[in-house]
Amino acid sequence: MTVKVLFVCLGNICRSPLAEAAFRAEAARLGLDADADSAGTGDWHRGEAPDPRAIAAARRNGTDISHLRARQVSAADFETFDHILALDADNLADLRAIQPAGSRARLSLLLDHVPGREGEAVADPYYGDDSHFDVTWRDVTQAARALADKLARQEAA
Repeated sequence: MTVKVLFVCLGNICRSPLAEAAFRAEAARLGLDADADSAGTGDWHRGEAPDPRAIAAARRNGTDISHLRARQVSAADFETFDHILALDADNLADLRAIQPAGSRARLSLLLDHVPGREGEAVADPYYGDDSHFDVTWRDVTQAARALADKLARQEAA
């Protein structure tokens, strides 16, 4: 059965597209039957490609995210996805505020899936330089690996 995972940040042009790409790579590496997507709690970047610095960071790590387009989280996402992972506490609070009662999605912070990093936010690289995007890539890759491993173990059980 396909597990469906949504990664959410504020504008869906930096952190969440990087997390989506990192998770897709980890799921493929493990042979995990998973679908991934990303979205933002805000709508001002709707339809835009990821930030050029995010595209470059992903490309430096062998992944192309240039085809992705920003979108805003919708009420339907809470029924479509099994897991919705926020990249920081503010976005997690926003998701909890709009989550329809009784919806199926389980909400958490992305870094909650990394032992010792529970409760931490993936730093927003938007106001930084390329090195900030590389740090974000490392964080989302570490979390994607831990999440994919956890989901693969659950699938095997």
